[in-house]
Amino acid sequence: MWSSCHDIAIPQAAHCRHSPDGVRARGRRTGFRHLPQRAGGFSLSYPAGTFAEGPSPSADGGVFVSRDGNARLLAGALPNDGGMGLRDYRAFVLKQSYPDAAIDYAPVRDSWFVLSGTRDGMMFYERVTFTCGGRLINSWAMLYPATERQVYDRIVEQVARTYRPGAASCG
Repeated sequence: MWSSCHDIAIPQAAHCRHSPDGVRARGRRTGFRHLPQRAGGFSLSYPAGTFAEGPSPSADGGVFVSRDGNARLLAGALPNDGGMGLRDYRAFVLKQSYPDAAIDYAPVRDSWFVLSGTRDGMMFYERVTFTCGGRLINSWAMLYPATERQVYDRIVEQVARTYRPGAASCG
């Protein structure tokens, strides 16, 4: 289900550059491209001037790589075939994707959680949402060099505001 790119979990359907283009112009979003609801039903928008879609997007998600190759935006959905609970899945993600990370933001709610912090010089922000009564997991993450935090933290905030979990596959 999951593979690793820089030792960070990403959807297996996805395959593993820094420009402030499209981040803010006079206080409004510019150059954002909408990633429509796919099989998982989620949607989000991302700055197309900063990220280009990777070579093999799928209905389950995709990887978007910054123009300079230093940052990644990952979005995907996967079935929760094992019926893992939200808190157990959070523990799994922490152990598998972010061992020894310094976590600085980690809210947990009834159907979602966020993990954000630093590991080996890379910042990460991952939002995970359980939909369809926990049968489907929607997730997006942004990974970027800590040295470029000033640029990418703003992008994370904007992407987070546009993210909408979905239930298109609930049936």
